[in-house]
Amino acid sequence: MLELLGDAVLQAATDPAVKVVRLGGAGRGFCSGAGLSPEDQEAKKFDAAAVLNAANRAVAALVNLPKPAVAVVHGVAAGVGVSLALGCDIVLASEKSSFLLAFTKIGLMPDGGASALVAASIGRARAMRMALLAEKLPAAEALAAGLVSSVHAADEFDVEVDRVLTALKSGPAVALRKTKQAINDATLTELNNTFARETAGQIQLLNAADFREGVASFQQRRLPAYSDV
Repeated sequence: MLELLGDAVLQAATDPAVKVVRLGGAGRGFCSGAGLSPEDQEAKKFDAAAVLNAANRAVAALVNLPKPAVAVVHGVAAGVGVSLALGCDIVLASEKSSFLLAFTKIGLMPDGGASALVAASIGRARAMRMALLAEKLPAAEALAAGLVSSVHAADEFDVEVDRVLTALKSGPAVALRKTKQAINDATLTELNNTFARETAGQIQLLNAADFREGVASFQQRRLPAYSDV
């Protein structure tokens, strides 16, 4: 899925018919992150580096897209879903949405560029709290912190999404492109280094005892007993 998303964004980048990219979830939420049920874990016989690189590629494609990208967030944006949303230029959230970096709950660290993207959006202190304590930010708190661009009631959400998309489609393409690039160059200078740092750290953590204990405790609905130091 992440590979396909990256491909689609890269294709949109060179398609003159595409003026703006809208990114949203097809189900009840924006992106729920990785599944931790026994069935999910059994099905997930994957190459961790390949998955992490696919996530990085998709997020980088959104950030580097020479056109505006709008995240339309309803429900939960968790894990790499936070990175995908923040990789967009405008994040529109419904009042029932929430944002969660739950990685440390299972002995992992944020990935997909989240370390840089979240800190650039809400500052170091708030990013540390969100990531280290794995605290969920409801929509109103996400707006107050600066994580999202705006929050809207359910009955007004689609109207606002259409308004923003229409404004961007009819806007001055070159000016929008240069503005996006200037802001990203000023705030995300460490993004590529962050991708590399997170990928190396996450691969190490995925092979550690604390990750296995974190997943087991989640599945067994008990408190984890971490042992790595």
